[in-house]
Amino acid sequence: MSRKGALLRGAAALAAAGALIGLMASPAAAKPHKPHHHDSDPIVIAHRGASGYLPEHTLEAYALAVELGADVIEPDLVLTKDGELLARHEPVLDETTDIAQHPEFADRKTTKLIDGAPVTGFFADDFTLAELKTLRAEERLPSVRPQSAAHDGEFELVTYDEVLDFVDDLDRKVVTYPEMKHPSYYEDKGMSIEEELADLLDERRLDRKRSPVWIQSFEYQSLLNIAELVDNRIGLNIDGQGEISDAELDEYADTLDTVSLNKNRIVPRDANGYLMEPTDVVERAHDRGLDVHVWTFRNENQFLPADFREGSGGAAWGDFESEYDLFYSLDVDAVFSDYPDKAIAARDC
Repeated sequence: MSRKGALLRGAAALAAAGALIGLMASPAAAKPHKPHHHDSDPIVIAHRGASGYLPEHTLEAYALAVELGADVIEPDLVLTKDGELLARHEPVLDETTDIAQHPEFADRKTTKLIDGAPVTGFFADDFTLAELKTLRAEERLPSVRPQSAAHDGEFELVTYDEVLDFVDDLDRKVVTYPEMKHPSYYEDKGMSIEEELADLLDERRLDRKRSPVWIQSFEYQSLLNIAELVDNRIGLNIDGQGEISDAELDEYADTLDTVSLNKNRIVPRDANGYLMEPTDVVERAHDRGLDVHVWTFRNENQFLPADFREGSGGAAWGDFESEYDLFYSLDVDAVFSDYPDKAIAARDC
């Protein structure tokens, strides 16, 4: 049996064993796992829109993701100087906009602390929304995705309010899954991204448990804070590699709906990038009633496990279908993908 086949066979066996163990010895206080999707298929989340094809966090990237069949679109949110929720991956604008081509803003370049580390650049919170609307989006990985970079300068920056307007006009239900970026950074500046988001959701009557809006963050306290303001489904993003303890999962089950995990938390990689044995974190989370979302799926070799790389060069596409097969076999509830059409094709084949 090939290494790839062994990985998939082992994952399937682990999933089956985990389900049996969950039935026999689930924690006394655990909620039964009830996926919130309308059927048992994993949900496909368009990571920053169809960001493998078009510059991320643009209305055009979100629209393409919907056209390709994504169940959910994911806007990262940062704050502007005047308190608007802007769809950008980071407060810093340098890598994803044409800010460097605007000499009228040259004096805004500065250094600030984000998560305790100094970062130099142009920060969205130093600009009003009107000023930001004069910028245009650019591809973050131009050498990897030249087809997307070909659209540099075409698309304007958009607010979450505009994204919600777009979703309202669709002829099918599409969930938005906003991520509050660096809440503590804004707290240190006397701003609250939680309150701005909660106010917008309240204004649009989207602050309810069954609303097509889920909320995420890497900062657990931020999620606890916004949970006091809205009733939406809430999930914690957990990066890195290593075990998540039962005690941690117990706490998350008491306060959250979802854990959203780096792929390495589910199937670790060794020092050479090869996949190791899957962990049992999905089963243990399900035993406690938590959904498990996984990020991020990308087609290019440089992002794939060494097991699935093909051809030469990091930008070449590898055997991404096998990576989807592996994680789908582990019963995850949702995947974040830069190429939502490929995630759907692997799911539905």
